[in-house]
Order: sequence, then structure tokens, then C-alpha cells
Amino acid sequence: MTHLVHSPSTESTDSPEQGSDEEFYTWTGKARRWMLKTLPPEKLLPETQPSYVASWIYVFGMGAIASLVVLIVSGIVLSLNGPSWWHLSSFGHFINSTHLWSAEFFFLFMVVHLWGKFWMASWRGGRLLTWITGVVSFAASIGAAFTGYLVQTNFESEWISYQAKDVVNATGIGAWFNLANDGQMFMWHIVLLPLAVAAIVALHVLLVRVHGVVSPIDAADTDAQLRDAVVPELHDKADK
Repeated sequence: MTHLVHSPSTESTDSPEQGSDEEFYTWTGKARRWMLKTLPPEKLLPETQPSYVASWIYVFGMGAIASLVVLIVSGIVLSLNGPSWWHLSSFGHFINSTHLWSAEFFFLFMVVHLWGKFWMASWRGGRLLTWITGVVSFAASIGAAFTGYLVQTNFESEWISYQAKDVVNATGIGAWFNLANDGQMFMWHIVLLPLAVAAIVALHVLLVRVHGVVSPIDAADTDAQLRDAVVPELHDKADK
């Protein structure tokens, strides 16, 4: 038997900032009022989740985030010690392998997560921007992974860089985006693209908190994190 978690009442709140007619004349006050209205604490850190979140399809998004954390931490260690360390040191080999396999798991979880949400039509209920940020984060991750292959400082990375350089040169941007320039690719890989991926993923998670976890198409919307109050008819359907 499926047990549904009904959303608590959202009419009352202990925060004086919410539902108040107080005027704010500074951008900080207006920003605080907007943030408390859009993402109150009960949405940011919810106490309960609906029963359908127990499905395995909801695990892969968190798996992708966990893999991204390991990916970033291991990448920081590699960048601080340099290529000689990860080629010659046993511990460097281990961290390099950890970095590689966390990237593999990240893309595995991300692909399953995207396909699962695609077939669930997860852009429903005002979640279009949530879906778009997920797709954009995947595209940015491909760029980060590609530049990662280019900075391995081995024969494979050299071969990939010069083969791909011909393709980039054909587009006319090869003079600026030089794939054979290890320093340039290294900065793209450890600074620009990781920051972009982390920022987009953070925005994606905040949007999930604002709109709530998308429900299966045939499930009643009983998510306590939804922006609007739950329609009474949905309660009646869930109770039957």
C-alpha cells in the first residue's frame, strides 16, 4: 500500500518578513523579501517528501551531485600537485583514477537522470527552467570532460588535441581556442568550466526546491515543496 505525505498548511508562518506589507527602500531589503517569499526555509530544507520519491528514478540526480563533489575535490588535489605527481606517485595514480571514475559515474547518473525526467515530462508545473538548467549543465559538463582529456599530458591527450584542433580550425576559432595549448586548456578545465557547471547545478537544485520534486505523470501532486497551495481536490483523490 502506498502512503502519501500530505503537504502542511502554508497559510501561517512565523517569519514577519513573509506576508507583511512593510515597505523596503533598499535593494538588500527587497532582495531579502523576495528570497523569503520565493524560497522560505520549509522549501529550502523540507522535513518530508512525497512517497513517490522513494522510487529509484529519483536517486540518480543526487548520485550525479555526489559524483560531482568527488570530481571537484579530486580535481583540486590533482591541480595542486601537477602532472609529474599524478604520473609518478602511487597516491597520485589513485587520485587520478578517482577523478576519472567519478567523471564516469557523473555522466552515467546524469544521462539516466535526464532520460528519466524526459519521459516523466519534468517541465510540467512551471518547471521549464529547471529542465533547461539540467540540460545546460550536461552540455557544460561535456566541455569540461573534453578539456580534461586534453590535459592528461600523455600520448592519448596529444593525439586527441591535434585531431580535434583540425576540427576547431575549420570553424574559424582555432586561433583563439587552441586545443594544443596545454595551459589554455588547463585553465578552461580547472577554472571556467567547473565554475559554470557548479553554478548551473546550484541553480538547478534551488529551482527544484522552489517548484518541488516533479511527480510521476499519474501521481497526485502531494509534494509539500510545491509553490502553490495544494488543491483540495487532490487531497480527495489521494484519500480514496
